[in-house]
Amino acid sequence: MRISIVAGARPNFMKIAPLLHAIEHYQGEGVKLAKRLIYTGSHDDKVLGDELFDDLQIQRPDICLNVCCTNQNERAAAIMTAFERELRQNPADIVIVVDDLTPTMACAIVAKKMDVKVAHLIAGTRSFDMTKPKEVNSMVTDGLSDLLFTAGYGANSNLNRSGASLGNTYMVGNILMDTIRENWDRLMQPAIFKEARLDEAGYVLMTANRAMLINDKDRLNSIITKTCNAIKPSKLVAPLHDFARKAIDPQTIKSCANLVVTRPMRCLEFWYLEKKAKGIITDSGNIAEEATFIGVPCITMNNFVEHRETITVGTNELAGENPDLIAAMAKRIIDGKWKSCGIPERWDGRTAMRIIRTLINLDV
Repeated sequence: MRISIVAGARPNFMKIAPLLHAIEHYQGEGVKLAKRLIYTGSHDDKVLGDELFDDLQIQRPDICLNVCCTNQNERAAAIMTAFERELRQNPADIVIVVDDLTPTMACAIVAKKMDVKVAHLIAGTRSFDMTKPKEVNSMVTDGLSDLLFTAGYGANSNLNRSGASLGNTYMVGNILMDTIRENWDRLMQPAIFKEARLDEAGYVLMTANRAMLINDKDRLNSIITKTCNAIKPSKLVAPLHDFARKAIDPQTIKSCANLVVTRPMRCLEFWYLEKKAKGIITDSGNIAEEATFIGVPCITMNNFVEHRETITVGTNELAGENPDLIAAMAKRIIDGKWKSCGIPERWDGRTAMRIIRTLINLDV
């Protein structure tokens, strides 16, 4: 069986890594599997440094399609052209696409037109808001896919609501948990941990990446200021990219003595900070999922979550972008008044093995 796996952005690699390891496991048992890893971006993309592949213990992509358009429609068209060429030169029996990105949709369309089976990893993450580009990507990809691998019952329900065949749907669990589980004994303490003495008064970890939040500088600075005041003497640790750091007002930094702004972390370092944190504030669905698996209280700065299980079973709560509510919830975390939580069904770190075993059993 020839399996082509497509990554369209850095976070995809964190979900693809366990698949590559599972394929290697079955290859070691004599199962005839061939894998090819494809990245739709540039081979010199700065977000794909050697550290990422070292941390995840995976190979670099076999090929980069070198599509770097910022306009989503132009990007989709360029990826489709490049991916068609790739599939003609390197035929596959099945193409695995991940998440809800434009490359996910584009490659699914090409594979289907070329009569190649498509498997959608983390299918059914739907908002049903057609004004969101990711919703369009998800709807098209889910509709085209021959196999739909979901993280939980919520995604299954979304697919059922969309008219997907239950015979093509497999609830395999959240593959991101596989990655954390595989690397749990390899976590690295970042330098900032000792430099900022994070183990003394404890800390809350914060990330912010959504453009809508970052561009609203007044709101972002209000969230930071009010949260810092609410959790004193605990620290607010914020590993932020340049565009987010630039949105923080110098006055905010001056007035918040317990604010620690630092560079983005490599995977093993960031997971270490998650593990040791009293709580997490984030606008990332992936981080909310990680927090649930690790068992750390989490506040999501959004009104929507891709996996409801992080709320109904896990440690996550939604706060929108309300500075007062976020600060109040952070105070509850510091005071040890968070809800009782568990781990959703099949978020056990064995998702990738279920997926590859399914492909083998179906003999796609």
